[in-house]
Amino acid sequence: MKIVTIIVVSLASLLAVGCTGKGASAPAEGASKGGKKGGGDVPVTITKVSTREVPIEIQVIGNVEAYSTITVRAQATGELTKVFFQEGDYVKTGDVLFHIDRRPIEAEMNQVKANLRRQDAQLKQAEANMAKNVAQLQYAEAQSARSVKLFEQGLISKEQADQTSTNANVFKQTVAADRAAIESVRADMAATQAALETSEVRLSYTEIRSPINGRTGNLLLKQGNLVTANNQDMVMINQVQPIYVTFAVPEAQLPAIKSAMAVGKLPVFAKPQDDETVQEGGLLTFVDNNVDMSTGTIKLKGTFPNTALKLWPGQFVRVTLRLSTRANALVVPNQAVQAGQDGPYVYVVKADRSVESRRIATGPRVDQDLVIEDGLALGETVILEGQLRLAPGMKVQVRDPAGAPSRKKRPS
Repeated sequence: MKIVTIIVVSLASLLAVGCTGKGASAPAEGASKGGKKGGGDVPVTITKVSTREVPIEIQVIGNVEAYSTITVRAQATGELTKVFFQEGDYVKTGDVLFHIDRRPIEAEMNQVKANLRRQDAQLKQAEANMAKNVAQLQYAEAQSARSVKLFEQGLISKEQADQTSTNANVFKQTVAADRAAIESVRADMAATQAALETSEVRLSYTEIRSPINGRTGNLLLKQGNLVTANNQDMVMINQVQPIYVTFAVPEAQLPAIKSAMAVGKLPVFAKPQDDETVQEGGLLTFVDNNVDMSTGTIKLKGTFPNTALKLWPGQFVRVTLRLSTRANALVVPNQAVQAGQDGPYVYVVKADRSVESRRIATGPRVDQDLVIEDGLALGETVILEGQLRLAPGMKVQVRDPAGAPSRKKRPS
């Protein structure tokens, strides 16, 4: 009996403890609910739905290309006697780059000039001979004419008449030979003159000038080396003002690009990947005539003045092709938009300071703003900061961006 009594007493004690614990937890739960209801309005920062001009753009990665690239080669053979620039210098069209030893070509030119003078003397001699023979021909023809008359009158024999006629024919052939000799000398002189002009051209090749404005690269042939005509690269020059930026866009964008090009020139902007603060502006100047079937893209080029030399051949850049600008597009700061399971949404503040969760359709991002395609109206108030403590229907207290509560009771 004593054992049964002890067990009954223990069970009763346990039941009493359990009832006491349950009764103690209820007030705590009620206190928690009461705390939620009586916690006050949630402090938030707000902003207004506004409008701005929104550029319609395509953003891709491109690379910089030189406007033109020239590989300088010698057109004359000889020793490289002088280099007039340092590697990496900027040169202008017509600047002297190299000198090649000109003495062998000058000696050849002097020989050609001497031949030309000799041929000129031969020409003068041939012309003098022809003039003498022409005079003799005229005398012989006159003698022949008189002999014919005298023979007809019976004053001289036929043999004498034939002799004067033969003399006239000899001088006639001699004059013809003189004319041929003169033509031969003149032909020789023309060939020698052509050789002289060729030598002058070759001599001009000993002074190599820059064909473009640009920046020189690595010097491939040092002073003192033997240069072979048309056989060795000496330096490469890249024209960097203006300069090209080449990029590719998906072929699906081609109709929009063509439509925009029909209106006018399209602006292109390029930012070096290592320095986003630098932005160069140019114009779209080239659209390729076929789509790359392996990538489904089409190649485009923008031309940039590159006055500050911020773009460099071979450099990768972020390219923005602006197709048009949409006026009065609705925008909110990007941080006002939250991501939910059903898509993006914002908290809208009503006139009674309660909040409503509203789904929206977003468009492109512009700087720190996000374009709102649907779901909001101009002038509506949305929550900028403090969304994590909100739920639909809760009331808010507006604070300024520094964190202090605003004196305004209601958002205007």
